[in-house]
Amino acid sequence: MKKLRIRTFSLLSLLLILLLPWIFLLTSRLIGAGTLNFEDGKPNAYQMIAGMTGLMLAFFIVGFEMRRFLLNPLEKLGLAARRISAGDRDIRLPKSGIAEIAEVSDAFNLMVDGLREANLKQRASEEERRFVIAAIAHDLRTPLFSLRGYLDGLEQGIAQSPEKMAKYVAVCKEKSAQLDRLVEDLFTIAKLDYAENELNDRSFDFKLVLSEAIETLRPTARQKQVSIIANLPTQDCFVNGDSHLLERAIENLLDNAVRHAPNQGKILVQCRQDGPVVTFAVQDSGPGFNDEELQRAFDPLYRGEQSRNRSTGGAGLGLTISQRIIRRHGGELTIANHPDGGALLSGRLPMTLSSATTSNDSYG
Repeated sequence: MKKLRIRTFSLLSLLLILLLPWIFLLTSRLIGAGTLNFEDGKPNAYQMIAGMTGLMLAFFIVGFEMRRFLLNPLEKLGLAARRISAGDRDIRLPKSGIAEIAEVSDAFNLMVDGLREANLKQRASEEERRFVIAAIAHDLRTPLFSLRGYLDGLEQGIAQSPEKMAKYVAVCKEKSAQLDRLVEDLFTIAKLDYAENELNDRSFDFKLVLSEAIETLRPTARQKQVSIIANLPTQDCFVNGDSHLLERAIENLLDNAVRHAPNQGKILVQCRQDGPVVTFAVQDSGPGFNDEELQRAFDPLYRGEQSRNRSTGGAGLGLTISQRIIRRHGGELTIANHPDGGALLSGRLPMTLSSATTSNDSYG
C-alpha cells in the first residue's frame, strides 16, 4: 500500500479543517435547522453551532490521526533507543503509514540488525580469543617444563659427557624456539585484534616479501633436503599494508609446506599480476589435505592428522594467522589440493593503482 508523505498528510488535514465546518453548516440548512436564508447576511445560532461542531470535529480527527501516525511512532522510536542503550538488541519498530516515518523506522531496524550482528560477532570473537589464549597458555607449559628439566639436568651435572651436554643444549634451543613461536603467535593475534589502527600502511613490492620469506625458510627446508623453487615475476607487484605482517603470513604458509613435504621433496612458490590484484601460490609435494582438513584448516588451533604432535607441529594457528593477515589487507587465502598432487595454498591481494596493470605472466 502506498504511504502518505507528511506534506500530503498536512494538506489533507488542512483541507479537512476548512471543509468540515462548511459541510456541517450546509447540512444544518438542508435539514432545516434554522431558516433557509441568512438574516442580514449572517448565519443564525443553529448554523453557528453546526459550523463550530464541524470545526471541533475536524480538529479532533486531525489531532487523533496526527498522534496515531506521527507522535506515537516518534515516542516508540525514543523508547526503542533507550532500550537499545540498555542492551536490548531484539526490539523492532512497526511499520508506519507515513512515508518519512516508515523510512526512519526501516533505517532504525537496519541499525538494530547491524548492532545485533556486530554484537554476535564480538561475542564470538571474544570467546575465540579466550579459547586461543587459554590453548596457547596450555601449550606453553610443555616446552617450559621440558626446558626447565633439561636445564636442571645441566645444573646438576647429569650430562657429563660432551655429547650428552651438546644434546641437552640442542633440546633447550629447540624448546626455546618453540616458545618463541608460541609467543609470536600470541603477539600477532593480539596485534590483529587490538591494533587495527596501528598497523603500518605503506606501499611496498610484495615480490620482495616473498623473497624474504623464502630465504628465512630455506635453512629449515635444507634440513629435510626440501628444495624451494621461486617463480616470481620480473615486474613490481606493489601493495599497501604492513610488510612485516605479510612476511609472517607467507612464512607460515612456507613453514606448513616444509613440515608436510617429504624428505627430498620440493616447494613451488609462484606470484603474478592479475589485473588489479597480485595472486600468489605455495604448492608442496606432500600428501595434500584430506576432506576434514579442507574444511577446518583455517580454524584456530586445528591440527591436521600429520600435525598433531606438538613437537613437530605448531600451535595450530599458522594458517589461521595467515588468513587473518591476508584478509586484513583486503585479500583472500584459500586451500586446495593440486591436480598433480600436494597441497596448494593460493592467495590474492589488491595492488596499488600505480602497479595494477594487466600482465601476461602465468603460473608455469
